[in-house]
Amino acid sequence: MKQPPERIGDAKVVRWSAIDDRHRPTGMCRHVTGGVLQGPAAALAICQHDAERAFYLFGCDAEWNVITDTWHATLEEALEQAEFEYEGVSKTWSTA
Repeated sequence: MKQPPERIGDAKVVRWSAIDDRHRPTGMCRHVTGGVLQGPAAALAICQHDAERAFYLFGCDAEWNVITDTWHATLEEALEQAEFEYEGVSKTWSTA
């Protein structure tokens, strides 16, 4: 999988990871978009808007299009949520 762009939408990518055989979707969180239950993401990105302190955990497709998102007050909370959803991702983060 290719690396993400510097920004997804208007948010700067802080951390990212492809989701692959190194990870296990835990099934402990369900994402519904437009009334449709979403499957596992191809990649995760933690992003931050320029004027905000909060972070967003984006679940993305293989082209880095956002499919799901969650809001987190801190980077640590976003990292914890990612591991809650995808076991093993805490070992595979790349910094942007």
